[in-house]
Amino acid sequence: MSEEKTKGEGPVIIKKYANRRLYNTQTSSYVTLDHLALMVKEGTEFEVQDARSGEDITRSVLTQIIFEEEAKGQNLLPIKFLRQLIRFYGDSLQAFVPGYLDMSMDSFTKNQGAMRDRIAEALGGGNQMVENLTRQNLALFERAMQMFTPFSGAPRKAEGGAAETGGSEVDSLKKEMEAMRRQLSELSQRK
Repeated sequence: MSEEKTKGEGPVIIKKYANRRLYNTQTSSYVTLDHLALMVKEGTEFEVQDARSGEDITRSVLTQIIFEEEAKGQNLLPIKFLRQLIRFYGDSLQAFVPGYLDMSMDSFTKNQGAMRDRIAEALGGGNQMVENLTRQNLALFERAMQMFTPFSGAPRKAEGGAAETGGSEVDSLKKEMEAMRRQLSELSQRK
């Protein structure tokens, strides 16, 4: 199913009707959430619109795809991560989370490509490399999530097992985050 548009034409428009059916306006056919998941995996950009109001509901449909995949037993999102994510709703740092998650996933995707290349080169000894890269990616992701809770007071563990007391980079980030919090607080008080 070739659903990719040429560059410059914009995303494929998917209409969602009141009967919950999804209609691909480019191919003039009804599609399922599985079709949309395949489009995402193929890199095809699309926008889902409510057929009645024209409202962009892409975010809720993508969330529904994730929910369906998780329900099938393809558990990609750890419970700890989901709980941390829920805690950010309504938090003063909520506005920073989407951009940070985008940046983290971009980094992970770049490492994933390197991982695949190394496995292809090594074939036989790929398991150890996969484990090492997976550990590096998980450590990166854990550090990323810890950045959103820098004031917890708990020392973090370094890779060797020793507790980190915080370096100048972490201290700098803490100061920047505190300054942003103050600015957000001042802005909210002005309203």
